Amino acid sequence: MNLVQPGSFLTLHYRLAGPDGGDVVNTFGGTPATLSLGSGQLAPAIEQHLVGLPEGAHERFELPAGAAFGERNAELLQRVTRALLREIGDDPEAEYEVGDVVQFPTPDGQGAYAGVVREVGDDSLLFDFNHPLAGRPVQFEVRVLSVL
Repeated sequence: MNLVQPGSFLTLHYRLAGPDGGDVVNTFGGTPATLSLGSGQLAPAIEQHLVGLPEGAHERFELPAGAAFGERNAELLQRVTRALLREIGDDPEAEYEVGDVVQFPTPDGQGAYAGVVREVGDDSLLFDFNHPLAGRPVQFEVRVLSVL
């Protein structure tokens, strides 16, 4: 029987839930996920719980606040001027509300990262670039279908 090891290629069903128990991701009942352990597709703290599990294992575990996605970082709350948003955004006339998720291009233009609007001002908006589950406990359920 194959056991999950660092670097294993896995096919699995998983469910990630926030502190309220609501699903963030749930592949049960749908197409299973395939991933390579250690490639950054899952948080390292979650991957550590998978190492040693055999094919067919069905486990549930909880990670305490901050363990899965780090602690909240106050430096990741940043003001962005409306002028900059007009310059880099897809829609220069866009209106923003608290809770909106906005994609920003990486400096090299090859990727993107997201920020959540936390405050709307006349000349700028306050964005939170922390992971939405940073500083929060999470629940993880997994069924390991195959290990290569």
